[in-house]
Amino acid sequence: MAENPLKVGIVMDPIGSITPKKDSSLAMLLEATRRDAELHYFEQRDLRMLSGKAIGVSTRLTVHDDDKDWYDLGERQEIDLGDLDVILMRKDPPFDMEYVYATYILDRAKLAGALIVNAPQALRDMNEKVYTAWFPECTPLTLVTRSMDEIKSFLAEHQRIVVKPLDGMGGRSIFVVRKGDNNANVIFETLTDYGRRFAMAQVFIPEIADGDKRILLIDGEPVPYALARIPTGDDNRGNIVAGATTRGQELSAADMRICAQVGPVLKEQGVLFAGIDVIGDYMTEVNVTSPTGIRELDRQFDLNIAGLMFDAIERALP
Repeated sequence: MAENPLKVGIVMDPIGSITPKKDSSLAMLLEATRRDAELHYFEQRDLRMLSGKAIGVSTRLTVHDDDKDWYDLGERQEIDLGDLDVILMRKDPPFDMEYVYATYILDRAKLAGALIVNAPQALRDMNEKVYTAWFPECTPLTLVTRSMDEIKSFLAEHQRIVVKPLDGMGGRSIFVVRKGDNNANVIFETLTDYGRRFAMAQVFIPEIADGDKRILLIDGEPVPYALARIPTGDDNRGNIVAGATTRGQELSAADMRICAQVGPVLKEQGVLFAGIDVIGDYMTEVNVTSPTGIRELDRQFDLNIAGLMFDAIERALP
């Protein structure tokens, strides 16, 4: 690694809209600041390509660990994205074509010399719901289909299932359906848009009552604690934005087995920071776009997860 301070870019949603005490991107920026890095802030609209060159209009950024005053914006200037040492792609879903176009620009920045966290190709390939299919031994029985009849048959066979869209986040449009539920047809019609869109169905895992565990992996290795997101009494979803409470806990033997299978594959594909979701002994999602949970685990267990991540970044730099 060069002796000069790191030049760190971040592509994210407007920084003024985040919740500082929970925001993992801010945790990363604070760690970069502790390492005297030069911070360059971008929103998706600030990126472009010209004659194959990745360019961005950078805003110099200063961050503070203060829930009321966490950032200052400085001068704006056009830069070649390849001149940055590392670019953190932290734009939240939805994962739409605009997001895909941004990853093409980041691919060109990667070819020009910047380390992209996570690799643009991996961001395109690893839909957080569908990519679980690469690890069927770690997941509940899962069906991906457009067919409402197939989902109905799946429900009839398994009695209680979870159905969800492939492009959702934060627990949106996730339904738990029991056999005999008179709302089942309309749920399946809505999720598949009458057979025009793919949706996912999974066998229901009763251990959701104990929490949907978010496990963070850095360069393929798990952080030793998970953040269990426990649904409220009147909701099935283990998502913080849906009202779930959080509790940190050590990884179980089953968690470690899942990480041992998933982690090396993610590392090989250029995923330096990921979050996998585990319910009971089963993985339900793989998140490589903008995983969260850093700040909650840091506080509870006196960790510095972003520090581990930047250690891995520095190892990966030439």
